[in-house]
Amino acid sequence: MLAGHTRFPGYPAADALPAHVLAPGGALWLDLQAGDMVRVAGAGSAQADGVELFVAALDRRGREAPGRLGIPAPDADLQEGARDGTPDWSGVDAREITRRLAAFGFRPGDLRYAAVRVSGEGLVMSAEGQVTGLFLYPESAGDLVRARSRGHLEIRVSRQRETPPEAPFLGDPREEILVRRGTAVAYEIGQGEMVQVIDLEGKQCSDFMAMNARALEGGREWHIDSTVTRSLVGGAWPVPGLFDKFYDQQMNPLLALEQDTVGRHDTFALACTARGYENRGFPGHANCSDNISAAFAPYGIRLRRAWPAINFFFNSWIPPSDNRIRSDEAWSRAGDFVAMRALADLVCVSTACPDDVDPINGWNPTDILVRIYPAGTASRKSVAYRPEPHARPVLTRESPFHSRTSRLTDQFEVARDLWVPRCFDATGAVGEYWACSEAATLQDMSGLRKLDITGPDAESLLQLALTRDIRRLSVNRGLYALLCDERGAVIDDGTLFRLALDVFRWCCGLDESAVHLRQVALENNLSVWITDLSHSLCNLAVQGPRSQEILSPLIHTQGRQPAFDRLRWFGFTVGRLHDRQGPPLMVTRTGFTGEKGYEVFCDAGSAPAVWDGIMEAGAPMGMKPMGTEALEMLRVEAGFMASGGEFGGPETPDECGLGFAVDTAKERFIGREPVLRNIATPRRKLVGLVSPSSETGARGDPVYIGRRRVGEITSAVRSPSSGRSIAMARVVVEALDCGGELEIGRLDGHMKRIPVTVTGLPFRDPEREKPRA
Repeated sequence: MLAGHTRFPGYPAADALPAHVLAPGGALWLDLQAGDMVRVAGAGSAQADGVELFVAALDRRGREAPGRLGIPAPDADLQEGARDGTPDWSGVDAREITRRLAAFGFRPGDLRYAAVRVSGEGLVMSAEGQVTGLFLYPESAGDLVRARSRGHLEIRVSRQRETPPEAPFLGDPREEILVRRGTAVAYEIGQGEMVQVIDLEGKQCSDFMAMNARALEGGREWHIDSTVTRSLVGGAWPVPGLFDKFYDQQMNPLLALEQDTVGRHDTFALACTARGYENRGFPGHANCSDNISAAFAPYGIRLRRAWPAINFFFNSWIPPSDNRIRSDEAWSRAGDFVAMRALADLVCVSTACPDDVDPINGWNPTDILVRIYPAGTASRKSVAYRPEPHARPVLTRESPFHSRTSRLTDQFEVARDLWVPRCFDATGAVGEYWACSEAATLQDMSGLRKLDITGPDAESLLQLALTRDIRRLSVNRGLYALLCDERGAVIDDGTLFRLALDVFRWCCGLDESAVHLRQVALENNLSVWITDLSHSLCNLAVQGPRSQEILSPLIHTQGRQPAFDRLRWFGFTVGRLHDRQGPPLMVTRTGFTGEKGYEVFCDAGSAPAVWDGIMEAGAPMGMKPMGTEALEMLRVEAGFMASGGEFGGPETPDECGLGFAVDTAKERFIGREPVLRNIATPRRKLVGLVSPSSETGARGDPVYIGRRRVGEITSAVRSPSSGRSIAMARVVVEALDCGGELEIGRLDGHMKRIPVTVTGLPFRDPEREKPRA
């Protein structure tokens, strides 16, 4: 614990970690059971001054039920401290609750909200029956951008009784089917309808099969074919997004996977069979294949001793070392589900697998729930994202810029909990690469994590946690820094901006940053608030040699803020788009491309206007939208490091090529001793590799000298500008004495080799003259 500093009352203590954090400008959808107690408490100035929170309530079918959360009916008097109110929708990112309410035929503005005051004592509510609470916390765009928000709200739920989490309703189901453990149930769904298969208690596998009903009427049993499906989606199973369909033997799509909170299933193994149990010494054991045949029998479907079903939630894999199918406990947790939309009229069957002789069902088979929703039920394609291993799943959402990017491409991929464009149809990744190198590009980078760190000990926290000397950082300036653990391993990297003496904004890549910083603050008794604005603030990257020319007439600054055209590398200003009436912005002279560029931060509600303004100004100068595929080419050429590639394991900064981001003269920071020890006596080093051919290695490929492995690839691309393959690799330092000639091993590492030459990083512009321009 840091000694010799003042402890300010009201800041988090070690036992005050919140269950739910509602950021300024955010909205929360919370499912409650009868008797649950909800306590809402403010943090930061939200605690000191009190804030207004807007609350509405729905029953499980989507009907308004204000009384179930202590909100009076429209004709009743409101409780003391509350008023009937309408939120300022311009200050709330309501896109998520808008989608969820649409499934029940509501819009957010249709509901009645109670405006309640959350003061220093907090607010307590009690659930009377099953109810969904909607909590809205408006915040002005200007306060978000300027880091003047009122602090987050902490919402804790004390459960009346511990019950497994229930999967959310996707609408009003027309039918619910409980599949008892060890059984199977057949059911029909029409084209356009949705089916939701739910693991009620966790770790329970459910085999699924679907027959084309119209083909069945003609005597043809066209059903999901796992081999066809794997071949057409190019993966082990479909995933929401581009490659989301299950196909039959005729290569006709039967279902589209729209939501998946597990992301781990099996399409290789059969549904369990009588023969399989007999071979293991369990004759007569109930099995899914016989259960499927019995459930399908009333439809005239012929019996099979073995069904090649889709094994939802079944955790299997094939190690390359022995080519054997392995399995273990399912990854699914209580309430996890998959949701599929029927693309034809279907006859389906779902099982609750009876296997209790190995771990696949957690040694304890349980029930499965199936919900069927009518055609037209609103849904969105999403997968589950968990910021921490034991966190509640968050379904991927659309970026605030999605209304603009989705007009230009259907090719999206997951970036943490957001869908972001991979490339755009009119240009393609290579065209976007050249646009960034020669003119300018506009890219949605809203997956970046944004943390406001405020309070009297904000500088002390960052000085302890980061590898750079924060005391040297001026207001309106930023710096690149690292978070390391006690062993010196890099946890995350990012850019720190100083908005005021005790107000900082940490823009980073991982949710682990917030977890780590909060832990350090609590362990050291520091008076500091850490407010996660990752969903409240979104950001665009404007990159390329013409980026300043495009933005200069758009950015209006006034007062003490630096003029846009005077910004230098890592400087920033706060202004508005076009004029003093435009959306508020924070504009930084930073980027991840190696080109001259800027990043523009705004509130979610202003995102479409900001995108439109920049694109309209940039199009005549050759600006193009850019996706993640082109960014990867530019990033590797520029020698910028990324989590999951260059760092994220036990490597210290020097082994990640990030030794430059360590202020070695700094007296104290977490991990200092092992970091400095590895800098003084390096064991491995990150280097560049250049191949004379265009054949590209891949992340994880081994690097060899002769027959001995000396390192591995961390990132690799084909460089459009040089036409050659380039890679970053971590190799033992002794390998650098071989004259600079190494080989990348493909296939088994020995059957095929790609000769490469060792070079320094970055591959181009070694003095960083472009971003400094």
